[in-house]
Amino acid sequence: MASLSLRPQAEGWTAVAGLLRMLGLMLMAAVIAGCVPRSRPVAPPPPETTETEPTRPIGRLPADETRNRVAVLVPLTGPNAALGQSLLNAANLALLDTGGQRIRITGYDTARGAAAAANEALEDGNALFLGPLLAEDVRAVAPIARAAGVPVLSFSNDIGIAGDGVFVLGLSPGQSIDRVVAFAASRGMRRFGALVPTGTYGQRAGQAFTAAVQGAQGSLVGMESYSRTPADMRAAAGRLNGHGRSDAVLIADGAQGTAALVPAVRGVSPPPRLLGTELWASEGNIAANAGLRGGWFAAPTDANYGAFRTRYRARYNSNPFRMASLGYDSVLLAVRIAANWPVGRRFPARELTESTGFAGVDGAFRLRRDGTAERALEVREIGATGTTVASPAPRNFE
Repeated sequence: MASLSLRPQAEGWTAVAGLLRMLGLMLMAAVIAGCVPRSRPVAPPPPETTETEPTRPIGRLPADETRNRVAVLVPLTGPNAALGQSLLNAANLALLDTGGQRIRITGYDTARGAAAAANEALEDGNALFLGPLLAEDVRAVAPIARAAGVPVLSFSNDIGIAGDGVFVLGLSPGQSIDRVVAFAASRGMRRFGALVPTGTYGQRAGQAFTAAVQGAQGSLVGMESYSRTPADMRAAAGRLNGHGRSDAVLIADGAQGTAALVPAVRGVSPPPRLLGTELWASEGNIAANAGLRGGWFAAPTDANYGAFRTRYRARYNSNPFRMASLGYDSVLLAVRIAANWPVGRRFPARELTESTGFAGVDGAFRLRRDGTAERALEVREIGATGTTVASPAPRNFE
């Protein structure tokens, strides 16, 4: 896998368009110059030392005295290879767009073994891990990274792995649920019900929903779980209706699973407002199901995603996965902090949580000390032709 580095330009989202116009062919030359073939490793020179801290040892890649190494740990083979490659492409695109001179990106394949990929990255001198994607891979990587003092900015949305050097960049169901319940309460809704699938996701969604209803000073009418069989789904909806009238009902499932529950949920009078989770944001044709129209869900803003997708498609001749924005935004964060990251030293992890926030493709976000990410989300309403913004995402954090 090739490594990538470029010369500096103005940081931040607003500099991207000017950057692309100014660099042109110079970018391509810089990318070619910055590539390091992984198949032809160069023997490292003897390690140098400084008076305060030794330079990090370099493994099979050549020493770099001007840039710090950042590893992108994603599946590049196997069933998740396309998503992993999209995340890596987006990370490289962010380096192109920002002209980050002080970091070099290298991809490592976690499908061949996440622990082995982490050890390989450490041998190569990487001092920051972006990824892994899967929660089980993060669990394998975390103790290795922790022992080396390397922060992990994972692409997972499983907050159960957050903390002690691991940050979760993915959007968790709790964040989406809290936002949409608060919005529903602001529209006068007080009685809430929920249908959640069995399993870890449904369990965490249910816990988040209970907390969100309490935080909004609402009343939890009832919550029922179901396995994904038609009979069990209908039975769960019937049990929920038996608890009494709800102003709004959360269905913590993808749009396809939700559609199977809608007839029973909305078959009462007056029908409740449907609430969804972040899973609805990944549905490309969610408006095709008339039963979901009028439903609300919270997700990262799409205001910047169109421009990102256009640049990605122009460079890689394909569309990115929606999650690829996490790879892009993680590099924006790394480039911003790299200004205070001396080459050869440990990544200044304290700055990850001391910032007032970062802006990226998915809008504003900031990292908490517990390893979770707080995101500024918008609320969307499903209509006949698509979705519209019912409540814009905040631009920053107060």
